[in-house]
Amino acid sequence: MQSDFLSAMLRKDRLLAVLALAAVCVAAWAYTAFGVGMKMSAIDMTGMPLDMPMPLTEWNFRESLLMFFMWWVMMVAMMLPSAAPMLLLYQRVVARRTPAQAASGMAVFTLGYLLIWGAFSLAATALHVLGELTGWVNGMMASASNELNAVLLISAGIWQLTPMKDRCLEACRAPVQFLSRIWRPGAWGALKMGVLHGAFCVGCCWAMMLLLFVGGVMNLYWIGGLALFVMAEKTVPNWRFAGRLAGGILIVSGGVLFLGG
Repeated sequence: MQSDFLSAMLRKDRLLAVLALAAVCVAAWAYTAFGVGMKMSAIDMTGMPLDMPMPLTEWNFRESLLMFFMWWVMMVAMMLPSAAPMLLLYQRVVARRTPAQAASGMAVFTLGYLLIWGAFSLAATALHVLGELTGWVNGMMASASNELNAVLLISAGIWQLTPMKDRCLEACRAPVQFLSRIWRPGAWGALKMGVLHGAFCVGCCWAMMLLLFVGGVMNLYWIGGLALFVMAEKTVPNWRFAGRLAGGILIVSGGVLFLGG
């Protein structure tokens, strides 16, 4: 009887965890699509040419903060679905060990993961500011230079082929092994594990995320395509060849773009 009750509670906790993750993902995608606080929504900007004349951002504190949140929430929308297997596995392990801490533990683990993507978003915002101030990024939040596009494509392609990329990707693709190696108890342990997982995730995907400047930071097709690629990379069996093929295609594309001027 007690075993049946425990199983029912575990199923309930898991359902609540799935619903919570789904709600956060939906909210993040909605925020991204409607460009909350931005001069135009991503829905509007997606249909526009990348070289369309648009006023540059006025980089005061408010606009800079809005741009940072735009980047951060966009990273949540793109990355949280592919991190869900790791987060749900962590919740399941904690629910079996200390059921009362399952919900709070998963929330803290997720917070640690998202804090690292917040750090990445801060760096991306700084690059965005620098790009607009130097004329390398235009008012459509896209690269204004074929040379910059070529560098970003080639860099992402090369990173796809490096051992460090493989190591980071393996940590993301094997949640059971990852948690067994770095397990830490308690809330502080959950935060540290979330931060570490986020670090591996950023290490895996940072170069791909910078390709947003190639297709337009607020282009929903580009955002969705990169998000799907990242999810496939982390979840599809025997993806290694496809990932390396993508790296080769990116390098060739960047080379053609550079030579074509």
